[in-house]
Amino acid sequence: MARVWVGIILGSRTDLHVQSVTMTGHIYRDVILSQHVRLFRGAMGAELLFMDDNARPHRANIVDECLQSEDITRMDWPAYSPDLYLIEHLWDILGRRIAAHQPPPTCLPELRRALLDEWCNIPQDQIDNFILRMSRRCKACIASSGRHTPY
Repeated sequence: MARVWVGIILGSRTDLHVQSVTMTGHIYRDVILSQHVRLFRGAMGAELLFMDDNARPHRANIVDECLQSEDITRMDWPAYSPDLYLIEHLWDILGRRIAAHQPPPTCLPELRRALLDEWCNIPQDQIDNFILRMSRRCKACIASSGRHTPY
């Protein structure tokens, strides 16, 4: 099984990373936070608001300590609220692009290559539009007490 990770901010994004080992708190800290999120923090300054999906490795004590030491603020949000997790919408776009491949990828290396190619082909303005609508999504989530929203 492979895990896929990306980071997005208004006007930019990271490369797509395909991790073929089990994600642990240590790997998440050493590979994702140290090599990528810290760079975003440097570029954005105190305005960076970090969001993840509440997966167990993302909530490890060493991850919390790393975020604190780097002065990175993590967004609090309901555990089961994909309405707020913007990346889910991008995964959907990416999945549809991969599903349209003819012939479809038949092995992990082909899938990895297709994911990398298609991630680069998603227009940045499409990503930016998702980010710009985040305020509206947060307000709708608060109004619904963390339950389902129309998004």
